[in-house]
Amino acid sequence: MNKIILSALLASAVLSAGDYDCEVSPMVGYLWNSTSNEVNLNNDGAMGDVQNHSVFGLEAQINSVSDVIKPEVSFLYGRDRVTGATEKTGVLTTMLNGVYEMNTVSNITPFAKAGLGYEWYTNTHPSDYNGMLLDAGLGAKMDIAKDVALKLEALYLYKMNNNGVDGSNGEVHNVAALAGLTFKFGAKAAPVIAAVAAPVVAAVVAEPKKPEPKPVVVAPTPKPAPVVAAPIDSDKDGVFDPSDKCPATPAGFKVDAEGCPLTATLHLKFMTNSNAVDTEGTEKVNAFAAFLKDSPAYKATIVGHTDNVGSDAYNQKLSEKRANQVKTMLVTQGVSADRLSASGKGESMPVVSNATKADRATNRRIEVELIK
Repeated sequence: MNKIILSALLASAVLSAGDYDCEVSPMVGYLWNSTSNEVNLNNDGAMGDVQNHSVFGLEAQINSVSDVIKPEVSFLYGRDRVTGATEKTGVLTTMLNGVYEMNTVSNITPFAKAGLGYEWYTNTHPSDYNGMLLDAGLGAKMDIAKDVALKLEALYLYKMNNNGVDGSNGEVHNVAALAGLTFKFGAKAAPVIAAVAAPVVAAVVAEPKKPEPKPVVVAPTPKPAPVVAAPIDSDKDGVFDPSDKCPATPAGFKVDAEGCPLTATLHLKFMTNSNAVDTEGTEKVNAFAAFLKDSPAYKATIVGHTDNVGSDAYNQKLSEKRANQVKTMLVTQGVSADRLSASGKGESMPVVSNATKADRATNRRIEVELIK
């Protein structure tokens, strides 16, 4: 079985969160305090009856430091009235977190984060005090525009008090629900990557050259002119036998001017950590589908690859998603599914090292094999 290997490279074409240097998110929400029902001043608990209250603040995330864990600084501020107090207590919470963003699906990017912080109080009740805390959260960002997203987040805050009203220690467990808008700044230019693939052969069939007629020899005496046989196309590929360098081409192959089967290649770009194909890539997939429909004797095997960012298991699944996405697009364009197969190799077969961003972009690719 003859095999023709074709390679295509993948690079980030649509700007994702990682393609911006930083993000700023104004947030609003509501905080539930585990001590809000402690109203007995003789056994006042850890926080002296701090009530549930609304909060607002700002979150700033830096994307240029790391592709995996991204640093975030958060500020939350709220005011509530302690039981029996005439003034409201202000609570300022600052946090330094590491954010892990998961694979983007349909413009939605889930994330998880964790870190530590510090809380300050103003107009404090005697049992309120400044102190360190631990926090963790889950959420998602939903793209509204290229550089704006809706951000939803659930946050848990843990604080250990060391001076309750009665001298006891106590734990405080706060939960906050937050919503806001994420504004992205400092868009990065997509890297220009040289294709590592066989050149595309233009699928153009030139007009066949007609054989020159043989001269008619006139005999001294009048005789009928010899009959010139019509040109023959034995394999019926549109190129006459005298000009056909591949006279036994099987039916089902589109041929060039010399009667030999044409081949084609495919170059695509994908978003980082995504199997979505951009507009330019879609046009190339459609052109490749047209070639396959013109050459029904070909079958195609689609193999996806990734860089080494993330776990082996995650990259294996991502490479399979990319290959299946290209297969689905070809079927949508009318290519029979039984002519196509898709598989993934994860990060196991890099074409270059993964030492730089450019190298990792080179390794995020699709390889297509045509089979007669």
